[in-house]
Amino acid sequence: MPMFKSARRVKYSPEQMFALVADVEKYPQFLPLCEGLAVRKRLPREGGGEVLLADMTVGYKAIRETFTSRVTLDPENLKILVEYVDGPFRHLENRWTFKPHENGCEIGFFISYEFASRMLGLLMGTMFDRAFRKFAEAFEKRADLVYGKQAPAIGS
Repeated sequence: MPMFKSARRVKYSPEQMFALVADVEKYPQFLPLCEGLAVRKRLPREGGGEVLLADMTVGYKAIRETFTSRVTLDPENLKILVEYVDGPFRHLENRWTFKPHENGCEIGFFISYEFASRMLGLLMGTMFDRAFRKFAEAFEKRADLVYGKQAPAIGS
């Protein structure tokens, strides 16, 4: 089963980066392969935060696929969990963590996935791998745009 994980340090606070990643409706503006994202439902989460049910459309050239996932936003622990609900995958799980460090935040990103169709896996697998490698950079560029290039407010 394909998987990818990375850790990247950025100059923004964990809270700023959590908010940026949690703002899923903005993904089509900057995230590789993401052509659309619609939140179907928002529910409060016991213990704080919320759970979203979201449809994401990904595409490359003539191929378009839409899948549904459950996104658990846990701001108290600065964690985001994305779990597959429906679509072209057999399995998809994505986890984000945001930990403070002296100059900002370390973002942890993990994803594992498997397409239900072997053919779709062959067609999209390489593109997904390349896109995941660019995700951290895309979010960092988005943070520069949203928060400016000023020093972070640690602990804010």
